Amino acid sequence: LTAGGARLLEQRISAPSTSLAEIAARHDAVGNFVSAAETKDAVRSLLRGLPDIERALSRLCLERGGPRDAAAINEGLSLADAVRERLMSEDLPSGLKIDNDHSTELGGLKQLLQTALEKNPPLSVRDGNYIRDGFDSELDENRRLRDQARKVIAELQAEYVEETNIQSLKMKFNNVLGYFIEVPAGHSSKLVAQPFSQTFIHRQTTANAARFTTHRLSELESRILGAGARSDEIEKRIFEDLRVRISEAAPAINPVASWLAEIDVSAALAELAAARGWCRPEMNDRGALEISGGRHPVVELALAKAGGSPFISNDCVLDEPSGAGPRVQLLTGPNMSGKSTYLRQNAIIALLAQSGSFVPAASARIGIASQLFSRVGAADELARGRSTFMVEMVETAAILNQADSGALVILDEIGRGTATYDGLSIAWATLEHLHDVNRCRALFATHYHELAMLSDRLDRLGNANVAVREWENDVIFLHEVRPGAADRSYGVQVAKLAGIPASVVARAREILDRLESGELEGSSRTANLLNDLPLFSSDAEIEREPEPSDSEIEKRLSAINPDDLTPREALALIYELAEAVRSDR
Repeated sequence: LTAGGARLLEQRISAPSTSLAEIAARHDAVGNFVSAAETKDAVRSLLRGLPDIERALSRLCLERGGPRDAAAINEGLSLADAVRERLMSEDLPSGLKIDNDHSTELGGLKQLLQTALEKNPPLSVRDGNYIRDGFDSELDENRRLRDQARKVIAELQAEYVEETNIQSLKMKFNNVLGYFIEVPAGHSSKLVAQPFSQTFIHRQTTANAARFTTHRLSELESRILGAGARSDEIEKRIFEDLRVRISEAAPAINPVASWLAEIDVSAALAELAAARGWCRPEMNDRGALEISGGRHPVVELALAKAGGSPFISNDCVLDEPSGAGPRVQLLTGPNMSGKSTYLRQNAIIALLAQSGSFVPAASARIGIASQLFSRVGAADELARGRSTFMVEMVETAAILNQADSGALVILDEIGRGTATYDGLSIAWATLEHLHDVNRCRALFATHYHELAMLSDRLDRLGNANVAVREWENDVIFLHEVRPGAADRSYGVQVAKLAGIPASVVARAREILDRLESGELEGSSRTANLLNDLPLFSSDAEIEREPEPSDSEIEKRLSAINPDDLTPREALALIYELAEAVRSDR
């Protein structure tokens, strides 16, 4: 819910921990909020209004911050106190506790900021009016002169009227004299005589009036004219003092910001776990991966939002290095059956667990992964001269050269971008290298069913397949991962589902049947294929769907030029066509 929490979550996802103690502390924090739903909801409600303390503090320390940043510090510290008070009665795990050594220092800073700053200050110090009235007497006086000059002059005028008893005495202003005192000509002699001559200084005489000034008026005029600039200077000075105080308190503020981010991430992950049925994983350092009822969090949520069928969960077991079970799992099955989803969901579960989150599974025992490698999807880098296959090989090379025995690797369709035998050879050698040299945990999805035979020679290789059902030349995906190898890829059926024209699907099925039957073997296999299959025969008669013939109504319409019809003829035509439709029915 907060900017600091979002950054912390991003950091954990980008660099999951490999420390069992640290991961356990994070899981404890999430578990605390899972079991205390009321506390979690109350804390999240408070966090919704939290400003970005870290960014505000950084700007202020770099002398680039403004009044709004200082107000953010004040508001953040106040909310931190509210969160601390809400959690005070809770038995918190160590990851959610905060040191209170700096509470006195921060309490004084918070009180200073609350007293000094307006509630909704402007963004920049140049905008002014961000220091509260009553905080600084000099600032208040200059603001009064700036904003209430007329009132101040009127008050001085009232004093002089009372002092001289001249009711017609007026205060006026022009661009030549500035502020001056004007009295009718008949009263001027009173002001030039004692005792008023020591106060009033004659400046100008006109036909009907005399004009005077005083030292007090001249001083007041200077203060009024410079009140705006002086107010800005005083505010900037006060703000600079506040900025220095905040910067000095940064070592105490940063832990508070980090603590709030920790609270936010833990409560958010607890909300996710409670809402979607995620479990706490059991972490160990033995290198095994045992996931029961694992789910892909993004695909599961997308299915739920679409209102479609529920996500089919699956298990995954990869044994530890010293065990006898499979260390590498070879996954076969058709396209669209869920192989890539299965690979990714298990990698995501491991990543989430080491990030400190609960995981989308019924239960999970996860050995710490030192590295996580992924080679999935298809992409090119044409601007760098790399084809799709070259990118695939570069990424595969990085995995084979870097993965250690503690790594978790997922590879999807290695070798698919080149000729069949080339691709099979590369996939075969890659699988052997992962098993014999890297000795890491790996999920290896492929369409090369021939690789399943390697389980007889590689003792730590296990076979699994994604189950499907075939019904009347259509394929039904069950999305269930089962032991054993798949016998077919069902590519033609998937092509049919994608909308490939029926004639193309039928032709593909005919070619596939002949290839699988072994009719076209030998050194001249390609030539035999071209000669024997009807597609390449000059006298081939390819079965095509009959072209639909035009109906009588269509023929009638095609013979009419609408521009030649009168309104009456058009109406008659509509009746004629309507009668023809009723007759056809």
